[in-house]
Amino acid sequence: MAGDLFEAGGDGEAERAMIRGLASALLVIVGLVLPGLTSPAMADPPAPPPLAPALAPLGFLVGNWAGFDGTVAQTGGSARGTSVVTPEAGGAVLLRRDHTEVRDASGVPMGGFDQIIIIYAAGETLHADYTDGRHVILYTEAKIDPGRSVVFTSSAGGGLARFRLTYKVDGPTSLAVDFAMTSPGQDDFQSVAQGHLHRVATVLGY
Repeated sequence: MAGDLFEAGGDGEAERAMIRGLASALLVIVGLVLPGLTSPAMADPPAPPPLAPALAPLGFLVGNWAGFDGTVAQTGGSARGTSVVTPEAGGAVLLRRDHTEVRDASGVPMGGFDQIIIIYAAGETLHADYTDGRHVILYTEAKIDPGRSVVFTSSAGGGLARFRLTYKVDGPTSLAVDFAMTSPGQDDFQSVAQGHLHRVATVLGY
């Protein structure tokens, strides 16, 4: 059949006609597909959902953040990393996703780790569940100054250590962060790590 195709016309006219037909079909396909790939609906990311009323006072946490000046009290080391806080589950949840790099007191890198916190309404307060894949902290109390600060505290009981996580606005684009804990069975909190987060990007709509 290939021989018949090339012999027809004697000068390759059939071959050229076939190529022109394939080129035309390709242009039609590109014309159909390309507008869809470049349409505003596909180019623009969807706006995040509005926060549920119970979480609205924590809207100041939403954004992309970076920290460079963290200190680790127990080791004298330092920490730096990134934090992304976004509304999820239709605005009923705030999800914080972090990556942290740690250095010892002499500045030698000690490795890094990822961590997440899920913040959500529970009864008359907010809960925050933390994990880094090895540890779990369940914060069951929240003291909120709307738009300015939030202090999460884990429950007392059983002679276990308690944990406290504080976020406080300390500038137009910065947050002060402090992580503290008690000795088992004690009431006094001691700072474990603290530093500042600086906003590097906003989340659409916030």
